[in-house]
Amino acid sequence: MSAKILLRAEKPYVCLFISLSFSYLMVYTTQYFGVAEIVTGLGEVETCDQPKDSMGNSPLAWAAKNGHEEVVKILLDREDIDPNKPDEESQTPLFLAACNGHEGVVRLLLGRDDVDPNKPDLCDETPLTQAACYEHEGVVKLLLGRGDLNPDKPDAAGRTPLWWAAFNGHEQVVKILLGRDDVNPNRPNRFGRTPLWPAAQNGHEGVVKVLLGREDVNPDKPDRFGQTPLWRAAWNGHEGVVKMLLERDDISLDKPDDNGQTPLCGASKNDHAGVIALLQPQTSAAHSARPKPERAPPS
Repeated sequence: MSAKILLRAEKPYVCLFISLSFSYLMVYTTQYFGVAEIVTGLGEVETCDQPKDSMGNSPLAWAAKNGHEEVVKILLDREDIDPNKPDEESQTPLFLAACNGHEGVVRLLLGRDDVDPNKPDLCDETPLTQAACYEHEGVVKLLLGRGDLNPDKPDAAGRTPLWWAAFNGHEQVVKILLGRDDVNPNRPNRFGRTPLWPAAQNGHEGVVKVLLGREDVNPDKPDRFGQTPLWRAAWNGHEGVVKMLLERDDISLDKPDDNGQTPLCGASKNDHAGVIALLQPQTSAAHSARPKPERAPPS
């Protein structure tokens, strides 16, 4: 039976049908097909609220999540649609669209003054966090275009959008975020790890190079356990990153962590021969260059 036929029925029947089955109708049409014709017909129906499915997703949430721009346009034209309505995980339609890289939907939602671009989910992650984490460059740029956006908002674990982009090696997203004056390149997470730390840990040479090119980035900042970016890169055997860090004059070559392990110790323990070859000569040279303590003359 056509949705239009249902929608031309007596209003009491339609109202009952909508209140009981609207979420299922919308979920399947928007999730799988994005059928704007069905949703257009719903504009003739008076509804009292926004029904949700068993996971707390509203019709707008499903349309946004799956990138159905036409459906989103129709729903946003309804007065009874709240564009900020979150699901059970506090994820808004904008959050879901940003997470999945749907630029068209994100643009539509950001065009509304009543859409909050900073609204976080239960983990305090924002739409920008999701876009940066999953390398949706276009979405990142759209979000940064909103004047009321906070581009440096940390999640529950203290990880900013820049931190996530660095962690995953998204070099272009890192460059975009660093182009903002209100993004702190040294902001640590709850373990004291700055964006450079995870980039070094994971061997993301491109991101490390970008971060080290900033004069305001501290390349030797240890985390809560005393492990520096060099320490972590050496432990994981990332020769390219180690080489870049060793080119800096402000790096502590043999700085131990809280367990007394130096970068060379970590590389040796894990049999990273290439890293050992890089660290050994410089560590030995650094030791030999240190002034020897003066001995007191014999009495």
